[in-house]
Amino acid sequence: MRNNLPELDRRKTQNALEGVFEKYRIYKTITFMDRESFITAGYTDRPNGPTNVTSDPTARTAVYNVDAPAARLAYCQMVDAVVSRLNEREQLLIRERYLKDDDVFDYKVYNYVLDPPVSKDTYTKLRTRAFYKMALALADQGVLNLASLQKGADRRLGSVNA
Repeated sequence: MRNNLPELDRRKTQNALEGVFEKYRIYKTITFMDRESFITAGYTDRPNGPTNVTSDPTARTAVYNVDAPAARLAYCQMVDAVVSRLNEREQLLIRERYLKDDDVFDYKVYNYVLDPPVSKDTYTKLRTRAFYKMALALADQGVLNLASLQKGADRRLGSVNA
C-alpha cells in the first residue's frame, strides 16, 4: 500500500508550530483593547462636488471591536480542538510545554511532567509525532502551508521563483 502522507521537514514544521503556539499564548494572555471612535469634526480642504466615498468611522470601530475578539477566540478554539485530537501523552506534552507558560523547558516536561518520566530521545520522538499530526490538521484548517513545510521545499520554490 502506498503512503500518501507528505514527508515534512522537522525543523520547518517545529518553527511553524512554535509560531502558532506563540500567537495562541499571546491571544490568551494579552487583553483586547477596544477602539474608540472619534466624533469630532475634521477640518480639511475638500474638493467641491461628490467624492463618491462613504465614510462611517463609528461603524468601522464597532465592527472591529466585535470581529477582532471573535477572531482571537476562534483561533484559540481551533488550536485547542487540534490539540484535543492528539493522544493523551502528546496532549500533555503540547499543553504543558507550548500552551501554558513561556518559561517551561523541554527537560522540565520530560523529567517532571510526563509520568513516567521519559528520556530526551523518547521525548523528541513523541514531540515530532505530535507536531506532524498537528501540522497536517492545521494545514487542513488553512493556518499552515503544507507545501512550504515539505522536505526539499526550498529547492522546488527556488526553481519556480527563478
